Amino acid sequence: MAIDETLIERTVHLLDRARYLNLATARDGAPWVATLEYAWFAAPLHFVFGSSTGARHSGDLRADPRVSGSLYVTEGAAGVAVASVDGAQFTGRCTEIGPERLAAYHAPFYETVFPDAGQRARWQLPPELLRGAAPHRLYRVDVERWWLIDTRHWEEDRIDRRIELSLDDGTLARLSARARVRAVSP
Repeated sequence: MAIDETLIERTVHLLDRARYLNLATARDGAPWVATLEYAWFAAPLHFVFGSSTGARHSGDLRADPRVSGSLYVTEGAAGVAVASVDGAQFTGRCTEIGPERLAAYHAPFYETVFPDAGQRARWQLPPELLRGAAPHRLYRVDVERWWLIDTRHWEEDRIDRRIELSLDDGTLARLSARARVRAVSP
């Protein structure tokens, strides 16, 4: 099946421009959403975020690694035209990045979240504060399914729909070719 390049372009635009992702977790039937800064990686598509081990979503993830989430961009602020808003939703599984993979993700994550070297120096946690008894971790969300807002049909009939972008090898290769952050081997 041919891949619609506009869906790839929109996905990369969203992944590069959205500052935060919303991550939904649940425990004992109680849902929770956390807004998190992230770095994205392709092939396979995954996100990395940092969080306290005591945060509600971190506890939820220890109980059940299944997640869903969303991210969006607008080209302005209040009063933005609908045509300038774009977004995506995803489902996946989230796990803590263990000490054996921490070195591979530490620098790319902090360089993405804090591109300014001065800010990074101020806010970056050293690796020793992200493992063992330390109260923070990096987490990895492996994206299993990805949907974009169906902007074409909204223009025609004002019915809110989604378009699923298959995360097959061809799509992942195209995302990887456009990724700002180089892939970290699994």
